[in-house]
Amino acid sequence: MAGELEGGKSLSGLLSGLAQDAFHGHRGITEELLRSQLYPEVPPEEFCPFLAKMRGILKSIASADMDFNQLEAFLTAQTKKQGGITSDQAAVISKFWKSHKIKIRESLMNQSRWDNGLQGLSWRVDGKSQSRHSSQIYTPVAIVELEFGKSGQESEFLCLEFDEVKVNQILKKLSEVEETISTLMQPA
Repeated sequence: MAGELEGGKSLSGLLSGLAQDAFHGHRGITEELLRSQLYPEVPPEEFCPFLAKMRGILKSIASADMDFNQLEAFLTAQTKKQGGITSDQAAVISKFWKSHKIKIRESLMNQSRWDNGLQGLSWRVDGKSQSRHSSQIYTPVAIVELEFGKSGQESEFLCLEFDEVKVNQILKKLSEVEETISTLMQPA
């Protein structure tokens, strides 16, 4: 049984499946799917504890957002622990974490956000082509489009139109904010 759970490719696949399920929201990856595809020769009563151990290790590494020194210390401790992992398994886990750390971290960050964030901003200056007053036709207007949302979800768009007076007011307010920040950032 121990030799059957040593395979690097199978363990790497198992870690990928666990990461897809736990961190990337692909809920179709079940325990039975992982066992039948990666460890078909291992009976369920032996696979379940192994799966739980690997899931726990992966969640510990991800929740601590371990750097590579922390990872090596953690995996070394796991190899020395009674009922822990082998050094070959530690090597596979280390290689997996080094190649997936950034994506897992981004996924956890996105899952932890409660509110929408600014996804995009675009702006342009157009000439007004319609107005109630003919004197306002062809005057320049700034159009700002803001895209709000969470990654992986549909975004919402907000379109703002500013005439020259409003643009100048916004620029004045931004200058005031910049001055305030500069004042606060100066050493006392």
